[in-house]
Formats: sequence, structure tokens, C-alpha cells
Amino acid sequence: MAHSLNASNGLSEKLEVDARSEEAVYRKITLRLMPLLFLSYLLAFLDRINVGYAQLQMKGDLGFSDAVYGFGAGIFFLSYLLFEVPSNLLLERVGARLTMLRIMFLWGLTSAATMFVSTPTQFYVVRFLLGVFEAGFFPGIILYLTYWYPSTRRGGVTGQFMFAIPVAGIIGGPISGWILKSMGGVAGLAGWQWMFVIEGLPTALLGIVCFLVLKNKPSEAPWLNDEEKDVVNRVLGNDSAGAPTTHATAKAEFKRAVTDPKVWLLALIYFATACANYTFTFWLPTMIKALGVSDLAMVGWYSAIPYAFAGAGVLLVCKSSDKRKERRWHVGGSLIIAAIGLALTPQLQGSLALTLALLSFVAFFQFGAGIAYWAIPPTYLSKEAAAVGIGLVSSIGVIGGFVSPTLLGFIKTQTGSLTNGIYVISFIMIVGGLAVLLALPKNAVRVGAE
Repeated sequence: MAHSLNASNGLSEKLEVDARSEEAVYRKITLRLMPLLFLSYLLAFLDRINVGYAQLQMKGDLGFSDAVYGFGAGIFFLSYLLFEVPSNLLLERVGARLTMLRIMFLWGLTSAATMFVSTPTQFYVVRFLLGVFEAGFFPGIILYLTYWYPSTRRGGVTGQFMFAIPVAGIIGGPISGWILKSMGGVAGLAGWQWMFVIEGLPTALLGIVCFLVLKNKPSEAPWLNDEEKDVVNRVLGNDSAGAPTTHATAKAEFKRAVTDPKVWLLALIYFATACANYTFTFWLPTMIKALGVSDLAMVGWYSAIPYAFAGAGVLLVCKSSDKRKERRWHVGGSLIIAAIGLALTPQLQGSLALTLALLSFVAFFQFGAGIAYWAIPPTYLSKEAAAVGIGLVSSIGVIGGFVSPTLLGFIKTQTGSLTNGIYVISFIMIVGGLAVLLALPKNAVRVGAE
């Protein structure tokens, strides 16, 4: 009896030691990887949204209509969608270091090269190429994290670097606005040309840093000793997620996902959140300038305010959803609240203070819903359909990034106002919110549902 008790105590102590060792190792890994990945994603989103500020000057300088701008902003997502899978296949073959170097170096140079654009066709080509080169960056990081983190830890670290989205909005506005106002005429270049150079080249340089600093897998990391590498290998080996998939299995999973109505329902919801988010991304500076703000530096500062509330929404909505173990109202309800707020903005008769307050309210719920949404697909989809289904949902939803700016640009060109476009986007958001509230079964959107 005493021997059995001692053995039990010994096992308990060993498990406790193993847990402490694992925590220490992953704290070390996170401190090594996440700052660089966060900065990379921040620059990625900054390069994605800076065209929204550049167009405040370049449309007038180059004679572009809002329809030309909207289509150019949106075409990025078509090429991004087409080249996303090939980019990830290449990552598997050549490793993360070369892939990060290729993606970031080429997209940074392409973003900077936007300074040479002078015709609509050139604008479309550069934006299309930007999507080609950036394709696979976000899913590539997700794949890269699977080489280091077990499935139980990936949610937390994914949230950490995705927080770069609102941060990019907070700092991107003031920086872009200052460049537009202060750099115009320097060396004979317009402010928007300097903006693409100043914000694009650091991305290319960071790609080189990633190549030099990041390691493809834990076994290659010189800052992990053999014991720490063993801990990571053991944890990853015990992780049931991410088991190898054969070609036949992958084909069957793809067919299952494509024919699963749940996947298309989730894609509709993500499409709605994407339309909402990219309305902010590409048209927020235009909305603020239309309120009578002629100083472009102030347009940048005012644009940062809704993004600050977006950051708070990401933290608080997601935290509340996890704490209450509830997804339906946190995602669907938040999306509908944001839609109603967005639809009310044209009714404020040009009041800057009231419009900024309402847009901040919208951003809080809109971005909070957009991030909290990603907790639903792994719960709602069957284990067999989840792997391919989530990828398909992401790909289909990205189309919202094309539809939103293109539609708004066309409507503004035809009517001279964003008002009708805002109503259309609000309607799409309400449809997405109702899909969560009415079409998803209650147990499918609760934390821990099978």
C-alpha cells in the first residue's frame, strides 16, 4: 500500500515537473517567435490599408475615379485567393525562412513600386501582383505555428499576432497622414508616392531579417538545448491534431467539405464580416475627409480612433465569449449591432464628432465579431470536414475583400456618395448576423460542443 502511494506521488510530481518544463519552453519559444511574427503581420496589414490613405491624393493627381480606385483595391484579393494554395505548397517544400523572405521581399518592393503608377491599368497590375506576392502569408504563418505549437496552444498565439490588425490601423493612419502632408514635393515626388516607399521598403528589409532569424523547425533552433527540443517533440508527438494526410484522404476531405452545407453557411458569415472589415480598411479615410477634414494629417489621426475601439472590441468581445462559453450573440448579435450603427452614419448630417463616435461604436462590435467568429468553424464542422472546410471558408470569405471596395467605388462614382453603398454593406452584415443567430444550431456555437 505504501509502495503504491509512493509510486502515485512520484508520478504526480513527474507530471508537475513536465508541465512546468513545458511552460518554460513555450514561454521561451513565444518570446523568440511572436515579436517578429507580430511585426511582420503588422507591416502586412499596413501595406494592405495604406492605399486607402494614398487615394486621397493620387485620385486627383492621376485622374482616377472612385470606381477605378475601388476595383484596384479589390483586385488584390482575387490574386491573393488564386495563389494562396500554391504559396502554401511551396512553403512545405522550401521551408518557412525562404518563404517569408520571398513573400515579404517581393511584396515590400511591389508596394513601394506603386509610386510609379500613372494609369488605371498600371494600378490594377501592381495591385494584382501585390496579391500574388502576399498570397499565403497569413495561412503560411498558421502552418508555421503547427511546427512549433500543439493545437491546444495555437489559438492563443494566433490571437496575439492577429492583434496586429487593429494596431496597424491605429498607427497606420497618423503615419500615412503625416507622410501625405509633410513629404509632398520632396525630391519632386508627391506625398502618396513617398508613402508607398516609406511603408513598403521596411517590409522587404524585414523579410531579410526573418530569413536570418527564424528557423524552420525546433530541431534547427540553436537557442533551444537538446532537452528543450525533446520537450517540444514530445508535445507535438502527443498532439492528435495535424496528423499526416494522404493524397486520397485529402481528396475525400475536399469533396466532403465542398458538399457540406455547413461550410457554405460559414463562408456566408465570413463573407459578411470581410465586407464589413474592408469597408473600414479602404473607405474610412474617405468618410472622414468627406466630413470636412481637409488636413490629411488630421484625417490620419481621426482614422486611428475607430481602430483603437476595434482593438478594444477584439479583446473584450472575445474574452466575454470565452468566459460565458457563448458564440451566437457575441458574433451574430455584434455583427447586427455594428450593421445598424453603420447604416445610421449617413443620417448624422456631417457631424464629425458624432460620426467618429458612431464609427468607433461600429468598429468595436464589427472587429470583435470578426475575430470571435473563428472559434465557431472548428466547433461546428465535423472533425473530418474541419481541416479542409476551414481553408475553403477562408478562401470564399476573402472574396468579400474584392466585393466591398469594388461595390462602394462603383456606387460612389455613380451617385457621388458612399451612402447607398453603406446601406448595401449594412444589409450584408445583417444577413451574416442572422445566419449566425437563426441558421446555426445553439449547441454548435457553444464552447466545447462536439
